[in-house]
Amino acid sequence: MDPTTQAIDEVVLNFSPTSLTILNAVLAIVMFSIALELKPADFKRILQTPKALVTGLVSQFLLLPALTLLLVMATAPRPSIALGMILVAACPGGNISNFITHRAGGNAALSVSMTAFSTVSAIVMTPLNIAFWGSLYAPTRAILRETSIDPMSVAITVGLMLVLPLCIGMAVNVRRPDLSARLRRPMQYVSMGIFIAFVALSLAANWALFLQYAGVVAALVLAHNGLALATGYTAATVAGLSSFDRRAITIETGIQNSGLGLILIFGFFGGLGGMAVVAAFWGIWHILSGIGLAAVMARRPAARPTAPA
Repeated sequence: MDPTTQAIDEVVLNFSPTSLTILNAVLAIVMFSIALELKPADFKRILQTPKALVTGLVSQFLLLPALTLLLVMATAPRPSIALGMILVAACPGGNISNFITHRAGGNAALSVSMTAFSTVSAIVMTPLNIAFWGSLYAPTRAILRETSIDPMSVAITVGLMLVLPLCIGMAVNVRRPDLSARLRRPMQYVSMGIFIAFVALSLAANWALFLQYAGVVAALVLAHNGLALATGYTAATVAGLSSFDRRAITIETGIQNSGLGLILIFGFFGGLGGMAVVAAFWGIWHILSGIGLAAVMARRPAARPTAPA
C-alpha cells in the first residue's frame, strides 16, 4: 500500500477553535440571506403537504448513511477515511444547499425546511447515525470506542448558525419587506463570497498537508457526493414528487454540512487524519458540484406541484 495512504490515519490538520467559530458565523450569514425571502406561510404549506419533507428527511438520514456504508465496504478505505465518509453522511444538510436550491430554481422553502428539521434532528440523529453505521464496519469500530459526541455542543451550533439567523431573516422579511427586498440579492452574493473566501483562507494554513493527502480521498469524495445527489434524486422520483421539489431534495441530500462535520471532527475526534481531509475536501467539492448542477437545472423552469384542493 502507498505509504501516503497508510500515513493518513495519523495526520492531524490544524483548524483553530476561533476559525471554526468564524465558520459558524459565516454559515449563519448564508442562512440569514436565504431567510430574507421566506415567510411562515411557506412552511405552513409544506406542513400541509408533508410528503416532500418526509421524503427528503428519509433520503438524508436513512438512505444516504446506509448507502455510504455500502460504498465504504465496497472500497475498503483507511479507517479514518471510512469514518470521515460516515460522519459526513450523518451530518444534516448544509446551509449553502438553500442558496444552491434557489439558484437551481427549486423549492427553497422546502430546502430550508429540510435543513431546519435535519439540523435540529442532528442533535440526536447525527451521533446516533455515526455510532450505528460506524459500528457496522470493523475498521471504524475501534475509533468509535474511544470517542463520544456531546449533544449539547451540537445543539448550540444548531441554534447559532441556523435557528437564530433563520428567525431573524424571516422576521425582517415579514416586518420590513421593503428592506428585505433591497438586501436579498446583495446578501446572497456577498454571503457566498465570504463563505468561499473563508474556506480558502482556512485551508491555506493546512495547504501542504491538504495537497499531500487530498489525492488519497478525491475519488472517494467525488463518488460519495455523486451517490448523495443520486440518492436524493431517486428518492424524490420514486415518491412521485414534482421537479420543483425534486431539485430541492436532490441538492439537500448532496450538500452536507461539512462545517458541522469539521467541528465534530476537531472537537471529538482530535482532527483525525482521513476524517478531516474528507470533510475539508467535501467542503470544497460540494460547492463546485452543487453550483454546477444548479446551473444545469436552472436552464429549464421546474414544474411545481399542484395545489391541494
